[in-house]
Amino acid sequence: MKDDRQITLYYHSGTSLGKQTYAYVTTSEKKLLAIDIAKNKVTGTQWAEMADNLGITVCELIDMDHPDFVALYGRDKRDLDWEDCLKILDKNPIVLAYPIVINGGSYKMIKTPSEFVNYLSADSSGIQSGEGAAGIKESD
Repeated sequence: MKDDRQITLYYHSGTSLGKQTYAYVTTSEKKLLAIDIAKNKVTGTQWAEMADNLGITVCELIDMDHPDFVALYGRDKRDLDWEDCLKILDKNPIVLAYPIVINGGSYKMIKTPSEFVNYLSADSSGIQSGEGAAGIKESD
């Protein structure tokens, strides 16, 4: 169920980007559901749904250059299938590439903490959700 009055944030509190994005998101006037993936398990179905709504593959949720990923799987392990990627996210959630914000039906990977401010201002500028969802996702 999509809640236009709530922002959901999936982030890892052990990363600088995760902590900073969380701080930005808490400034929103909307109700916040913050899911720290360092402390809370995310199901494979949830990861798949997020990837689908972001228009990417599950494997694209992973930062394959992250030191933890490289230490565990090496630099040449790029031929992973979606099941492999789900297992990696389950066992090593710190390798999530970017925090994910869900605002109503709009999904966005936040690559810099300040990007959230632009994302939220685009949402509150009167853009209809059907029109703005694709535009917001694409504004990297």
